[in-house]
Amino acid sequence: MKFIILALTILGLPSLAFADNAPSNEEMTREIPTAEHAFVDSIPYFDKAKIVALIGEPSFKADSTDPDTGKIDASVWRYHYLNTNESGEYYQTTELDFVEDQVAVIVFMNNDGEDVPNDAVIAKPSKKPDL
Repeated sequence: MKFIILALTILGLPSLAFADNAPSNEEMTREIPTAEHAFVDSIPYFDKAKIVALIGEPSFKADSTDPDTGKIDASVWRYHYLNTNESGEYYQTTELDFVEDQVAVIVFMNNDGEDVPNDAVIAKPSKKPDL
């Protein structure tokens, strides 16, 4: 019995620590923060549908599908001028890499190797940068 209680305690501690950083339900329905550190802390809690509802469609989207099932296994989404660094300057591109429906990797880039068109969609929650 002591072993079971000890095991449950040990297994539960990481989830409790992780839960402290989780945004509240109210925060998850309002907005996704644009400051890079707050963004990294909160974005894994949002699925694709919620991200699109809060910040709109990405400027670039590529999906990887399972050839047998046709199911989307992974996706790469890019947004322009969505996130700011600690100085308040916008990153040219934010890339979200998904595994199934959840964000797995976040990349902030000042140059993604492609020219950003003048009519690129600037994500909804950001302020328009001074270009």
